[in-house]
Amino acid sequence: MQRKPRTDAQRNRERILEVAKEAFTHFGAEASLDEIAKQAGVGPGTLYRHFPARDVLIEAVYRSEVEKLAAAERKFTEEMPPVEALRAWMLLFVDHIAQKQIIAPALNSVVGGPTKMYEGSRGLIQPAIEGLVQRAIKSGDIRKDLDPFDLLRALIGVSHVASGPGWQQSARRLVDILITGSRPVK
Repeated sequence: MQRKPRTDAQRNRERILEVAKEAFTHFGAEASLDEIAKQAGVGPGTLYRHFPARDVLIEAVYRSEVEKLAAAERKFTEEMPPVEALRAWMLLFVDHIAQKQIIAPALNSVVGGPTKMYEGSRGLIQPAIEGLVQRAIKSGDIRKDLDPFDLLRALIGVSHVASGPGWQQSARRLVDILITGSRPVK
């Protein structure tokens, strides 16, 4: 049986991930691990105890962001009406795509590239959007024939134009268009 990490150890890990995300965003995959440890308020030994190699840290940053996106589904479901929860999650997904674009060079440095990580994230993302769409269908806010994965594909399509100026604002407008187009036909 695996022990749950101590609270301070978990807090250190989360702080390292937060600082590493910023460092990889600004400086790429070669961001200084010693500087990440320093900015996180931990010693290099603590960083290496949690993340024994740069690739492990890069993967953990990406995985952490995907887990936050998946967890947002539960939070939005508890706090918002169905269609608002779906819209909020889709907007968060657009932000996730933007973050992925920023950290992509670091992800590409990982042995085997980001493909393996992206494939693993599908198992977390797909159930989140499926739950949100099913809830919105049950409430009557979304048409019954909507395939949740179609919405996800549309949002992923945004990532192919993510390098253009203003793409993120355009993508956020696209979320509203997708929601409007998903309403039941009267």
